[in-house]
Amino acid sequence: MAVERRLPEWFKVPAPGGDNYLDLRRKFKDAKLNTVCEEAACPNIGDCWDRRTATFMILGDTCTRACSYCNVKTGWPGTLDAAEPFRVATTVKEMELKYTVITSVDRDDLPDYGAGIFGMTIQQIHRLLPNCKVEVLIPDFQGVKEHLATVVNARPEVLNHNIETVRRVFSKVRPRGDYDLSLELLKRVKEIDPYMPSKSGMMVGIGETKDEVFATMQDLRDANCDLLTIGQYLRPSKKHHPLIRFYHPDEFKEFERVGMQMGFKHVAAGPLVRSSYHADEQHEAAIDQLLAAANR
Repeated sequence: MAVERRLPEWFKVPAPGGDNYLDLRRKFKDAKLNTVCEEAACPNIGDCWDRRTATFMILGDTCTRACSYCNVKTGWPGTLDAAEPFRVATTVKEMELKYTVITSVDRDDLPDYGAGIFGMTIQQIHRLLPNCKVEVLIPDFQGVKEHLATVVNARPEVLNHNIETVRRVFSKVRPRGDYDLSLELLKRVKEIDPYMPSKSGMMVGIGETKDEVFATMQDLRDANCDLLTIGQYLRPSKKHHPLIRFYHPDEFKEFERVGMQMGFKHVAAGPLVRSSYHADEQHEAAIDQLLAAANR
């Protein structure tokens, strides 16, 4: 049974509107670029943009899949913009970002599912702003290892792919995805580059049990996933998957504690946590531990 849409008190956040927020909004509009911050109606947009961090969404604004939880529009995308990697990199340079996250819609209409544009975007950012670290949040590329290798070999600092939910619920919210394929993709990251930090994210409150959350966390660790985010699902509209329950902040703290015991190098869990939440801090935690392990 779905719960009422009224949010608990711990969801209260200041309305966005700081100087940095307004500056970034203008620059994104001028560059004609999409951000997942806006397209997915992220509740952290004010916090992140005021910290001058943002998540770019490449490959257009129309997704070929129709996940029942997602606020991004679906349909058949338009023509691929070959100049997008350079425009993204130029904007990153103008903003003087130290860390940026690049994600995308699913592009099942493309021969490589968008992997080539991901690779070029990473390379262009590193070329124009060498000190900027790049995290990518990628789709599943339908499990094609060569397309994953295209992205990994472009040398992002973090490779992220979200599992999103537990096995039992997965087909209800991601009908065109595959739970085991997503785990296999994460496992292959280390096969291609043993030192690249891998990351995944989950949302809770869509019908899973806590034991199933822990089981999925363990599945991710078994796939050698280093970093994890867990956040509360918030239903974008009545057309989307129902919100079943709210998790208390103390339960998210439990997820963090158990995740670190499982061996994750960093776990960020909280009601408003999303995939790119304080991503720079997670990257630093992963690098410190990977370097320490390499020097043993």
